[in-house]
Amino acid sequence: MNHYKGSIHSIETFGSVDGPGVRYVIFMQGCHMRCQFCHNADTWKEMPPTQLASDVLKKALRYRPYWKEGGGITVSGGEPLLQIDFLIELFTLAKQAGVHTALDTCGQPFTKEAPFFSKLEQLMKVTDLVLLDIKQIDESKHKTLTGWTNTNILEFARYLDAIHKPVWIRHVTVPGINDSDDELKRLDAFLSSLHNIERIEVLPYHTLGAYKWKQLGMDYPLEGIEPPSQKQIQHVNEMLHTQKR
Repeated sequence: MNHYKGSIHSIETFGSVDGPGVRYVIFMQGCHMRCQFCHNADTWKEMPPTQLASDVLKKALRYRPYWKEGGGITVSGGEPLLQIDFLIELFTLAKQAGVHTALDTCGQPFTKEAPFFSKLEQLMKVTDLVLLDIKQIDESKHKTLTGWTNTNILEFARYLDAIHKPVWIRHVTVPGINDSDDELKRLDAFLSSLHNIERIEVLPYHTLGAYKWKQLGMDYPLEGIEPPSQKQIQHVNEMLHTQKR
């Protein structure tokens, strides 16, 4: 096996919201998306890789006693798929050790072109669960919100369905940005066309990472937008039929 290094931003040793059970969450450094509501803008910049996959797993396994039956490792970001070789090695070693693996991604790097696609197929063989962020169903609004198209992201969702990969969908609700009834109906119709979705998580937009933008010398683009109320979140849950999954 190759000895790939990864560029890692930070580690959370007792994650409880990034997959089933207690998770060891590895946040990768580097992301091409420029989401206006990003609370980890400090993970955008790509940095030289420094940590061997085998060493990362070794550190993670120290926490194995806390995972019980349901926990494991989640790799988040940034965007993990930008470091796919490292991911393949890390998850291959994890599966050899009997560890549950989850990938938290926005799907932005997805393409069916070589060499990415064959590597993705390899990665999926050692990935138990994909947490897929769908930020906006409308393509032009997605470009405004993130700087990128969502065409390949939706294609990625269809690919995961085709290979029967278990998926949890995550949707950050930003009032006035992606929560209109029309957008939610379109998103619901798309998600209803897939058969591999185990859960849909509606996450309320928050401003906890706004200070990072200022620290990085950037204006926070959603200044003045308030987090959604409980009633608004309930409405989004109803529109996306989250309780029926």
